[in-house]
This record gives sequence, structure tokens and C-alpha cells, in this order.
Amino acid sequence: MTKYGTSPWVDEFPKSRMPAYPRQRGPLNADAVVIGGGLTGCATAYAFAAAGLRVVLLEADRVGRGATAHASGWIAEEPGVPFADLERAVGLRAARGAFHAWRRAALDFAKLLRRLDVRCHLDAHPALTTAAGPEQAARLKRDQKARRGAGLDAVLLNARVVRAETALDVDAALRTKGGFTLDPYRACVGLASAAAARGAQIFERTAVHKTKFGRRTADVFTAGGTIRTGRIVVATAMPTALFRSLARHFWFHTTFFAATERLSAKIRQSLGRREAVVRDSAVPPHVVRWIDDRLLVSGADGERVPERLREKIVVQRTGQLMYELSTLYPDISGVQPAYGWSADYARTAEGIPYIGAHRNYPHHLFAFGGASRSVTGAYLASRIFLRAHLGEPDPADDAFGFNR
Repeated sequence: MTKYGTSPWVDEFPKSRMPAYPRQRGPLNADAVVIGGGLTGCATAYAFAAAGLRVVLLEADRVGRGATAHASGWIAEEPGVPFADLERAVGLRAARGAFHAWRRAALDFAKLLRRLDVRCHLDAHPALTTAAGPEQAARLKRDQKARRGAGLDAVLLNARVVRAETALDVDAALRTKGGFTLDPYRACVGLASAAAARGAQIFERTAVHKTKFGRRTADVFTAGGTIRTGRIVVATAMPTALFRSLARHFWFHTTFFAATERLSAKIRQSLGRREAVVRDSAVPPHVVRWIDDRLLVSGADGERVPERLREKIVVQRTGQLMYELSTLYPDISGVQPAYGWSADYARTAEGIPYIGAHRNYPHHLFAFGGASRSVTGAYLASRIFLRAHLGEPDPADDAFGFNR
């Protein structure tokens, strides 16, 4: 029977091992307060704590149970927007800086998880951006040319090679290396534990009601008390009601996921080498990857779904994704979905996130938006945040700023 509204990351995690953190009570002082306990928030809490800073993390619900628990579990080495499009939007230097920063973040994120011995099924996998039909193939070739002109790696594979690797009947594919897959919930839980071990204070079921800033400090108000701090880091993926004035920078969408039941050995053998994460060139794109003996497909994006309609639409879009997956892999026809779920996201005009300060909110740093379908931005944001707080920004950080 299909489980709707939940992902395998949480559903298959042992209930006895789910972490529990207290509610925040009383007045506190901290160098930084992180709002949001997903991958971005936990990576940031670890980065600040490892740098010797007093950091408090506040999660309105449970750590890792929001957007992170509904993510695809892919560390991509690129930001998910064609390089040529990004170059037109922000210029060659900024686009090249953004791509380099994203790749470095993907590699460093994997290194950190391994160094901390976070057991999250982390595995290295290349990625293929596929093109079906002459028009998509021509766009892919133009993007390869733009990348090579900027000094970026870009290997274009012909139809025969792609079919051998993926069993897909497409015209061409652009291959990138340096990506990984993982269980995002386990990664988040592991980073939270590592941050706590470094001295970070983590509180669950602690919603932030208000923030207030002065010339030198800011205050964060919860139901349990007030925290005075020099830095507020907002890692909630999208602007919440506290920062609704920033919503004008984004378009709000919902993407959907379907994970098949476990496939037989015969079917698995017919589906290629099972090494690459595959993203097609459709608008919006589909991303297909393996989870052990199952296929996970995401896509069917649309405008943000109202909560009152979500259950019904998740069922419909799960069926749609399974049908679309069967057109790519006819051998799975008749296979049932084991899971179907959705995730909301905010998209910027350029497709890459806003990470950093905003002039209307002194002492605040934000990480909102993006279209990569991956979790690489979580780690990238944590590094940009720390550099901004220490006054040591990298020139490439400007590509992600609100003033780009």
C-alpha cells in the first residue's frame, strides 16, 4: 500500500533513535541564533559551534522533519540552472563563481559528513542532464559550449553512451562528476548531534514569535523567553510570516516525489548501470535516482499547493510521476509506488538562492530559494553565513546576495 505524505527517510528511520531536544525556556545570550532545524540550520549550527561561537538553534517542530525530510537526498555539484541562462542573468564572472562555489560545497559537504562519521548512506554518483529531441539537444550543446568558455568541466555524451549507462533512449546528456546521494534526514540528525557535541544549544518545538534589532544587538522572542544575540540566521528555506516583506523576491512552488516499491533483480538489470542521478531537460525537470532497489522520481511541479488540497493532489501527482517514469523505463509498468509526497520551495528569478544579508534587517542573515533539487545549498549557506559573521567573505559569495 502506498504511503502518501511521508518520505522513506523518516518512515524507515527507527523511532527509538529519533532525537529529542527540549523547548527553550528563560533568557539566554548567544553569539548567533539559528532559526530553522533542517539541514541548513544544523549545518550552520555546527559551523558556528566548530568556530568557537556560542550558537542557539531554534526549531518550531522537530529537527529535520520539515523540508529536509521531504528532500530528494541529492548533493549536486551544480546549482540546477543552465550555465548559459545564469550567465545572461548575472554575468560571466558571477555565474562562474556560483558554479565553482556550488561544486566546492558539494565536495566539502561530503568530506564533512565522512569526517564526522555521519551515517547517512552517503555515496558518490555522477549526474547526467539528458536531452530528448533535437531542440533539447541543441540547448544542451549550447550550454556545454558556454561552460567550456568559462573554464568549467562539461562532457557531452552521445545517445549510445547514455543508453549503456542509464537504459534511456535520449539524444545526448551532459555529465558532471562530484555529486553524491544520501539520506537527508539522517544527515540532518547527525549534524545536529555534532553541533550539540561542539556546544550548540538546540531547542525543538520552539517557534520564534518576533525578532527585534537595535544598533549593536538583536533579540529573538519565543514563548519560553528572549535570546539576545549579535546575529540572527534565518534558515527556513522560505520567508516565514516574520519576514513576509521578502516574499516579493520569490515565486512559490510545490514539487512532488514518488518512490517505487522494491524492484526485482530482473527489472533492475534492464535499467542500466544504476550509477548516475538523471535530470532531464523538461520544464520543470524530472530527477531520477536510485534508493537501494527502488527508483525515486521527482517533478510535476506547479504553483504552491494549499494545505486543504495537498492530500488529494499528492495522490494524483504520485500517479502522474509513476506514469512518466514508466515512459522512461517501460519495464517498470505495473510497479506500484511505495511512497508519494510533496515539498514546497521558493524560486528566484535567476534560479540560484539568496544567501546573506538584507539591508532592511540588520544583524540578520538569510538563506531562501533556489531550484537545484539538491541539498548542496544547505552546506554552501552555512559557509557563507560563517564568513559573513566573521567579516571574511569570499568574492564568490556576492553571486548569492540580495543585491546581485
